[in-house]
Amino acid sequence: MEILTRISDWIDWLLTRVGKIAAWAGVILVAVTIFDVITRRFFVLGSTKLQEFEWHMHVVLFGFLIGYAYIKDAHVRIDLVRERLSNRTQWWIEIAGCLLFLLPYSALIIYFSYDFAVRSFVVSEISASATGLSYRWIIKSVIPIGFSLLALAGIAVVFRKLVELFGPPELRAKVYDVEEAEAERQVEATVEQDGRH
Repeated sequence: MEILTRISDWIDWLLTRVGKIAAWAGVILVAVTIFDVITRRFFVLGSTKLQEFEWHMHVVLFGFLIGYAYIKDAHVRIDLVRERLSNRTQWWIEIAGCLLFLLPYSALIIYFSYDFAVRSFVVSEISASATGLSYRWIIKSVIPIGFSLLALAGIAVVFRKLVELFGPPELRAKVYDVEEAEAERQVEATVEQDGRH
């Protein structure tokens, strides 16, 4: 069981590093969008490259942060039933969800999007617009990479839940404490955001 905890911790570390670096795409996206809006409004300039770059940054944000969001439990959950269940039942539901839905779906997306990106690379695909961006395969490569990160997050979550269900008390406490600390951080961030509004 300790090996499951170590693997889960390593995946958490990796996804956190990738997420923190990729989050800078949000700053770039905001800056480029503001620049694009100002130049269009006041200088009647438009740039296809800027517009394509904006949606490229959206793909980077989604692709590289989806695994981070899942492992940190930062995605939106709409649970009407699950929250009323015991912790053990919730853990079983999470394992089933990962094994039956998240991992198979991620595998399908990785399989088909890899071919999608490779074909784009082989033909040196560029933008359909004459003034658009080149090297379309780069952005298409984000799709299989992003879903690989999501699959890693799913594996880490399954390992954590297995430790919580079947591990020795000290390992269960360690995993549970990590998850509780992350949940508390989420609540504090939400309260802080609400205080600003």
